[in-house]
Amino acid sequence: MNNEKNNLTIGFIGIGVMGKSMAGHLMNAGYNLHIYTRTKDKADDLISQGAIWKNSVVELTKQADIIITMIGYPQDVESIYLGTNGIISNANKGTYLIDMTTSTPTLAQKIAQHAKEKGLFSLDAPVSGGDIGAREARLTIMVGGESGAFEVCKPILEKMGANIILQGEAGSGQHTKMCNQIAIATNMIGICESIVYARTAGLDPEKVLQSISAGAAGSWSLSNLAPRIIKEDYEPGFFVKHFIKDMGIALEEASSMGLEMPGLELAKQLYDELAIVGEEDRGTQALYKLWEHKK
Repeated sequence: MNNEKNNLTIGFIGIGVMGKSMAGHLMNAGYNLHIYTRTKDKADDLISQGAIWKNSVVELTKQADIIITMIGYPQDVESIYLGTNGIISNANKGTYLIDMTTSTPTLAQKIAQHAKEKGLFSLDAPVSGGDIGAREARLTIMVGGESGAFEVCKPILEKMGANIILQGEAGSGQHTKMCNQIAIATNMIGICESIVYARTAGLDPEKVLQSISAGAAGSWSLSNLAPRIIKEDYEPGFFVKHFIKDMGIALEEASSMGLEMPGLELAKQLYDELAIVGEEDRGTQALYKLWEHKK
């Protein structure tokens, strides 16, 4: 463990596929790490390495200087932050709150307003990079909130990510994450169709990938998820069910701004079909299995 001296206590809520690695980086950097998640077994590794388990959100909140959440759905975020037994009602004045869940811009703004009224500082800071980026501390972190709070929290965010940008006021981080998800959504369709085409044409998909990933078709998803498809590895770096949630948020936000998103609508339709056939707990690369189901 890094011997960096730091008296700050960080409370981390949500020890999932990505949260576990993210919390681990903070502990290894020398921060006092308190953790809570609904399924305690998921936190056993971190506890064995020195993280302090807390039995509830309230217990964690009352002892933390900075609270980070990385959970599932907007309704979970709203409950944990704004509920009677939630963070904002129980945090000490001056606490910094960082929600790294992909949620709605509107909810991020609501949390920021309630936090300000209680003398708290709030940032919405969703991430991109999947399980690989989380493990390697190379996440892209998109931040919304006040610049002062961002500067205080940036050294902590730098323990988890490599590309960290303040996008604007509260909600801006979530809007930026929607841009990210929109770009990925149609890209995944293209990646799947490309591999299907290669195999049908009798090509070696691995050799095809070597050629096209270095050219104009190159993308993070092509380099990191296409190899998993070829190996029939559909384990989640990011869950299908969470991606469907994100696309739904993006479509709702787009509609409220008077925008049409035909590519995003198609992608969500295909992922909804994937969930219907029982693949919602797979990684987003499992979209390829739709073509297998249609053979």
